Amino acid sequence: MIETLPPVVSTLAVALLFALCLGGVIYAVFQPALSGSKRRDARLNVIAARPQSIEKRRQAKDGDRRRRSVQDQLKDFEERQKNKQNRRNNPSLNTRIEQAGLQWERRHFIYFSIASAVVCLVLGLLVSPNIWVALGLTFAGGLGFPRWYVNYKRKRRFNKFLDELPSAVDIIVRGVKAGLPLGDCIKIVAREANEPVASEFGKIVETQVMGISLADAVARLPDRVPLAEANFFAIVVAIQQKAGGGLAEALGNLSKVLRGRKTLNRKIKALSSEAKSSAAIIGSLPIIVTGILGLTAPDYIGLLFTTTTGNIIIGGGLFWMFCGIMVMRQMINFDF
Repeated sequence: MIETLPPVVSTLAVALLFALCLGGVIYAVFQPALSGSKRRDARLNVIAARPQSIEKRRQAKDGDRRRRSVQDQLKDFEERQKNKQNRRNNPSLNTRIEQAGLQWERRHFIYFSIASAVVCLVLGLLVSPNIWVALGLTFAGGLGFPRWYVNYKRKRRFNKFLDELPSAVDIIVRGVKAGLPLGDCIKIVAREANEPVASEFGKIVETQVMGISLADAVARLPDRVPLAEANFFAIVVAIQQKAGGGLAEALGNLSKVLRGRKTLNRKIKALSSEAKSSAAIIGSLPIIVTGILGLTAPDYIGLLFTTTTGNIIIGGGLFWMFCGIMVMRQMINFDF
């Protein structure tokens, strides 16, 4: 008869076999990392991928150094832009007037505001004998219309700058490829480009004549024209002045980017024109209907202006009209 092993011996044998199996699995999984063969293979691949000649190694080191220099320059620009962003988003009145291209001082703006308020007061008294209507028009004419006019001229000037900037960058690219210095190319743009690019580049030349470096003079352009495109141009010039590289190629790529953004902006305007027209019709429809009823049935529509309930209804209607106009404005306002 076959003798059976004691239970203790059987348990120990099973535990030993399990330990051996577990150790084999662990050894098979972690053996490459423990032996160092994986690190050795990775190091051999890195060495094999390195340029073998001294010249190639020097070029690779120069490329790495230039990339690090460009990265450092971009970090400096980002920190500088964060500090200037608040001032650009909330410019003062004098800055807005200068950016609008108006040869005004603060006193001229005050004179214009007073004249606008007087004109609106006279028109209010002619339209309606109600003194509150006249005072409302005077308030809008004295405080609202002058600022709207400055912002309108400012935005219009910025749009002209965006239309002319790609052509100015192309002039600089052609001049640099022909062997002209960057400062001379900027002088050509200031002399031959259309407004307002000519005047802005002329200020760069004037600032440089005063003893300021070209990079610092160009860096002041986004302060006068707070647009992303002007900021791109300043960054490209500043990086090239400090880190070196092909300026013609960099500005050529910038010109393509500027024209691409311009094309995208026009596509957005074309696609959103229908929605803007619909919003304008919907927003102006209550005013038009009220005016028609005032001419055809003044007694019927007059209850809204002569009774307390009518005034409450007008106030509620104007409030909801304002909410609807703001919602439609957000729906059709595209920023990129």
